[in-house]
Amino acid sequence: MNDPYLVTVEEELFQWRKKLIKKSNMLQRVSKKAQTKVNEMIPEKAHSVITESIKKMVQATLVGSEYTTKGNYPNGMTLQVKEKLIEDKLTVYRRTAAAEGAGTGAGGFLLSLADFPLLLSIKMKFLFDVAAIHGFDTKKYEERLFLLYVFQLAFSSDEQKKKTFEIIENWEEKKQKLVELDWKVFQQEYRDYIDFVKMLQLLPGVGAVVGAYANCNLLDHLGEVAKNCYRIRILRSEKGRML
Repeated sequence: MNDPYLVTVEEELFQWRKKLIKKSNMLQRVSKKAQTKVNEMIPEKAHSVITESIKKMVQATLVGSEYTTKGNYPNGMTLQVKEKLIEDKLTVYRRTAAAEGAGTGAGGFLLSLADFPLLLSIKMKFLFDVAAIHGFDTKKYEERLFLLYVFQLAFSSDEQKKKTFEIIENWEEKKQKLVELDWKVFQQEYRDYIDFVKMLQLLPGVGAVVGAYANCNLLDHLGEVAKNCYRIRILRSEKGRML
């Protein structure tokens, strides 16, 4: 591997893997208990909206045209160029998510509820752009399924992360056996991951600040996971062609 950028990528991937599979720290485990208390303060209507939003997002991702990107990117771009484009896209999506989170958070309970499907849509559109920049055809069912596994890897518990990461890391072999995603597990993992911070957005007085901050951080986290998932696919594909 002569390209200095690819050497750096390999090292970053190694460090990211270690961080990904490391057990949650004490603060994160304690926050889970606090999260349960916050959830009890939120009306059932909110929980219903969140669950239904996630279900519809999964269905739209797998069979719909809602998230299909129209971007046409030239063939032959280096990984470094692709990742710069993705970084630029992420900056745009972060601004959109922050503005949307602040606006809905400041608007009270009903507008805060609207944040959940809106943020899901922003996240999925970003992932479709990432796939398109890397040259993967998101009209194919398997590519849409891959995006959902990337999403799940970003927003799930320690135990589920390990299972999902194994699928991502061995995608070419695993995809042959995968028919569809278990959306109930998907939505529960997502909710458990984001509930503590995002549910605070529904509470009076702190909604706008929490909304903007949380949305930015959630997009940043998704961007890091997506970048590294595609790095794994691309590097494995390149090595496979060299063998």
